[in-house]
Amino acid sequence: MDTGDLLKKHDDLWRESWEHEFIVGVREGNLPDGVFDTWLVQDYLFVAGAMSYQARLVPRAPRWDQAPIIGGLVALEQELTWFEGMAKSRGLLLDDMPHPHSAAYVRFLQSLEIESYIVNAVALWAVEQAYLDAWTNAAPGAEDYRDFVEHWTDPKFAEYIGALRSSADRALSRADERQAHRAEDAFVSVARLERDFWNIAYSQVGI
Repeated sequence: MDTGDLLKKHDDLWRESWEHEFIVGVREGNLPDGVFDTWLVQDYLFVAGAMSYQARLVPRAPRWDQAPIIGGLVALEQELTWFEGMAKSRGLLLDDMPHPHSAAYVRFLQSLEIESYIVNAVALWAVEQAYLDAWTNAAPGAEDYRDFVEHWTDPKFAEYIGALRSSADRALSRADERQAHRAEDAFVSVARLERDFWNIAYSQVGI
């Protein structure tokens, strides 16, 4: 089993993780007022939590996989700074409480710390791949959101995810039956969590 097999086997669920009305709204420019900003704040809070998880993964990774994970951490720190600038320009406060689903997603990542590195390598790749697939599907984006779409479809981001996918495939090539099953479970969980995360955007606008 490799990452391609996971994507093929769970194609319908994976599509739900990036073919969402929120992404369509970004592409077509018809999101209701407040929806994008609600999502933006919650995504910032999620990234902050995910960064802690990824930092703890570094010492568990094989030496050849540490570089992309560390590079991803640097990018996440820069991402938080970028979020903060965007929030300021939009008049948003970033000290909100995480939405219950956002908090649950972070807890899921933290729960993976008891799993093998193989499971974590697949989960980390899946988190980032779902994000790239979603924003690629949103391209080129309506004018109000084009800067965001361009930022999250940058070729360097795609290269990083390619490196994570190679790491996941190497890990899966060493997996025994139980590890492969747990990695698949993690992949499915990420797809569902990503799908549901977009719904957070609509949680405070009364629709």
